[in-house]
Amino acid sequence: MRNNNKKVNKLKFYNRLYFRIYVYFGIVIVIFAILIGIIYTNLYEKSTMESYTRQATEQAKSIAQGMADLIEEDDKDGSADYMNFLETTENGSTTDVWFISKSKSVMAKEFTNADLKDIPKSKELKKVIRKAWKGKTSYCIGYDQIYEMDILKVATPIFDNKGNVIGIVILNSFVESRQKVLALSRQLILYSALAALAVSFIISIVFVRSLSKPISDMRLTALQLAQGNYKTKTKVKYVNEIGSLAQSIDILSERLMENEEERKNLDQMRMDFFSNVSHELRTPITVIRGYTETLVDGVVEDEKKKQKYYERLLSECKSMERLVGDLLILSKMQNPDFTIHKEPVNVIQVWGDLLRSAKAISAEKEISMELESPKEPCMVMGDYDRLKQMFMVIIDNAIKFSYENSKIKIKIKKEEGQKLSISIRDYGVGIKEEELPFIFEKFYKSKLRQNAKGSGLGLMIAKQIALKHNGSVTVSSQEGKGTEFTFILSEWEEWEEQDESNNNNY
Repeated sequence: MRNNNKKVNKLKFYNRLYFRIYVYFGIVIVIFAILIGIIYTNLYEKSTMESYTRQATEQAKSIAQGMADLIEEDDKDGSADYMNFLETTENGSTTDVWFISKSKSVMAKEFTNADLKDIPKSKELKKVIRKAWKGKTSYCIGYDQIYEMDILKVATPIFDNKGNVIGIVILNSFVESRQKVLALSRQLILYSALAALAVSFIISIVFVRSLSKPISDMRLTALQLAQGNYKTKTKVKYVNEIGSLAQSIDILSERLMENEEERKNLDQMRMDFFSNVSHELRTPITVIRGYTETLVDGVVEDEKKKQKYYERLLSECKSMERLVGDLLILSKMQNPDFTIHKEPVNVIQVWGDLLRSAKAISAEKEISMELESPKEPCMVMGDYDRLKQMFMVIIDNAIKFSYENSKIKIKIKKEEGQKLSISIRDYGVGIKEEELPFIFEKFYKSKLRQNAKGSGLGLMIAKQIALKHNGSVTVSSQEGKGTEFTFILSEWEEWEEQDESNNNNY
């Protein structure tokens, strides 16, 4: 068992929940960062190239319009200056403009600076040029043999004042500069993604720790509970499912601690029980052995003394028989599986039979017994013999501790809530106040001489019988003035209602 606990406690690092959650969370973040980076980079490149193409197209149209104005004015010198201007402007380092005239057009050679025959034309460029001759602006991107690099070529028509295409403008824009910008942008995106990834990992560490620590604490608490340390608590205070689980474990620890204390109490009670039984049996067995040895050895020869010894032996045997009987009854009563066979019983009838049996005992001390009860029957669901035994225990004690020529009052009355109250009042020696809390405990006996032959189990048996009838018993007493026991039982009508409601529940 200890080896298993050590194996559970010494989990390998890569098997710990903290590490696994962190790895899974990290994998998700990395995948998410890569996807976002790729998508954002592609979108950025596409957006940048579209913006660059749109800008180049507008620039080509503007150049074409400027040349068209010069052609209309037949300003050859101005066209030369215009072409020089385009070559020396800021865009000259990244763009190159070709002016090409249509054969047999009004566009003179002074307004051109390139010839289609000298231009290596790819399949894409041919399509672009054809569209330009048809009056449409288009573009293509590809490797150019002249510049020996990727070039964005935008071809746009030059119109005369009648709307006829007299030439085209081909704007060659060097994509390499834009590709450098895009490469730099990709680097920035990559660095940003790495920085975001690092921050995410830090956040994930905090998150994973906040998630795994309470689980780890609950695990350690469970191990402590398994080792019998029921006082340990998780100390987790989250208001969520983890907090609810931790609270359940804390409740479990409290229940286990309560059960452990109850077990210890039961063990102690069991030990006390055997100790008390041994003590109670030791005295009569010692007496019986002493008298028996005396008779066997022939020490006593007088027949009258022998008869007294026999009577004492019989008395001790009866005492032990009564003790064993009381122990058996008490054991049955305290067994949760023990059930009493109940039937409608008239409590007044029980007391009528009981008082007739008790007259012989009370007559020795000339004690009178008075019964005050309603005229109508007082019915309860119970076991007739057990109820009689319960009341007989109290009557026997009342007679035992009453003074001679005194009286015992029994009062039966109906209380509110369909309850029956049965009180037995004597006017005897009473019970000391400090002894009242213990009179229903096993083997508890007062030190009065009247209780010398008692087993100390009678009142406990009476209380158990009352509990088996869903009733209760209380006691009040004043030393020197007497004692009153009061039983509360449910009337039969209430039992019928309870049974009916229970049947409905089923």
